[in-house]
Amino acid sequence: MIGFIIAGLIIGALARLFTPGKQKLGLLATLLLGLAGSVIGGTIASIFGTGGIFELNALGFIVAVISSVLLVGTAETLSARHHNRAIKH
Repeated sequence: MIGFIIAGLIIGALARLFTPGKQKLGLLATLLLGLAGSVIGGTIASIFGTGGIFELNALGFIVAVISSVLLVGTAETLSARHHNRAIKH
């Protein structure tokens, strides 16, 4: 479980590094998006038969980082929309 959390932080940090622009996400958001990306990556790797969902492997790691980049981008877009809507009202 601790390894999963550490992997989530690393994957979330890498996702933020690869996402263009400055993100306004905190440590908890980075962790949660990294964990979500890890589960997605592990699931896809499992489907392709390269290992289990919570097993660290190259395909799962790559897909996890890509998934997390997409999740970080989505979170930033939603956050910006919410912020812009709050300013207009």
